[in-house]
Amino acid sequence: MTAGSSIAGILLSLVLLMWLAYRGISVLILAPVLALLAVLLSPDAPLLASYTQVFMKALFGKLMQASGAARVLALAIVERLGARRAVSAVVLACALLTYGGVSLFVVAFAVYPIAVELFRAANLPKRLIPATIALGAFTFTMTALPGTPAIQNAIPMPYFGTTPFAAPGLGLLAGLLMLVLGLAWLSHRARHAAARGETYGEDGPAQAAVGEAVASSSASTDVPPLPVTLALAPIVTVVALNYLMAEIVLPRVDAGYLAQALYGAVGMDAVRGVWSIIVALTAGVLLLIVLAWRRLPALGDTLDAGATSAVAPIFNTASQVGYGAVIASLAGFTLIRDAVLGIAPGNPLVSLSISVNVLAGITGSASGGMSIALQTLGSTYLAMAQAAGIHPDLLHRVTAIATGGLDALPHNGAVITLLSICGLTHRQSYLDIFVVAVVVPVVVLVAVVWLGSTYGSF
Repeated sequence: MTAGSSIAGILLSLVLLMWLAYRGISVLILAPVLALLAVLLSPDAPLLASYTQVFMKALFGKLMQASGAARVLALAIVERLGARRAVSAVVLACALLTYGGVSLFVVAFAVYPIAVELFRAANLPKRLIPATIALGAFTFTMTALPGTPAIQNAIPMPYFGTTPFAAPGLGLLAGLLMLVLGLAWLSHRARHAAARGETYGEDGPAQAAVGEAVASSSASTDVPPLPVTLALAPIVTVVALNYLMAEIVLPRVDAGYLAQALYGAVGMDAVRGVWSIIVALTAGVLLLIVLAWRRLPALGDTLDAGATSAVAPIFNTASQVGYGAVIASLAGFTLIRDAVLGIAPGNPLVSLSISVNVLAGITGSASGGMSIALQTLGSTYLAMAQAAGIHPDLLHRVTAIATGGLDALPHNGAVITLLSICGLTHRQSYLDIFVVAVVVPVVVLVAVVWLGSTYGSF
């Protein structure tokens, strides 16, 4: 391959960009795809080093929704557990989808109408639905379970040189604790409501409108729904390929070119976690398109909507990182930094977990709080951990879990959106959200910090 092919690739990608944009395809999709084409035709541009666009998760979630695969999987879990286990069924349905890479907002829209049917059949109060969805989508699959493609599990990787599967034993234990404690609380609340004679109640206009909209967007009158095995295949692909790339394939790749300034002057450890997630989600997207082709008559519109939905979180994260950089440049930040680092100076896990959680609470964003903390103090915490003999994997897992506590305070965007989807208010449902998405994760974080400090990473 010569430099001529590189020039040809650039010209071809430019021509395609103009022509396809003229045909109405969103530039949000075209730009990264055609940049990839130019990279493939360039003699000296390594594929993964150049193609690190982080919006595949949004496309994957939108395709899971539009193809009906998300609803098929949720219904399959519900049918196997039944109305008598309505709470567990909804939690596990949300957990499967979010762990497989589906956006929590897509999950909420897909699962809510199913939860309504289940809770009505079991005569459980509808005010418990938001907390049930939050437990499955906002907690252990977002921060604790190893391998989750959630951004909260991805952000620490370049700072600590880790992978999505950092501290797997500790992550699994933390996830199990969050699940058990959250289910225990919701079961207690359901029993208490039943003892008081409280029933499901009536749907308000907002709930009915949301339910009808979700049902109509998921329904297909011409094509039968995907079989459960095919609906599950993209999620299995994402999880399995994520592990294979992070732990087996990429560590064996010769990536000496990364030492060049052009590619960031980094090592493979700094990028393999992000690359593995990108490859896994790309494969999941392609597999979904193949499996659900007949169920995606407006594929271009679906991809456009997915790419558009990715803009807000990408911009938010970038803005928060920029905000952190500005704050770190101020003279007063030195005093704040020293105060934070002075908390349990012999154990950076304590200081790190407090700073990340507090920042997540202030910003109302798990990824925002983490981004600011790591942008300003990531290298410092890594140096402190190395001096204290703490493995970077443990630092990663504590950081990720720490984002999932105070972030779910009342002003959190996901909480507000979830209540809106369910047609309920903070007064009606926030107490239970607070317990399962704030109190339980904070309790588990304390346990994780103690276990990590005592036994190390496992």
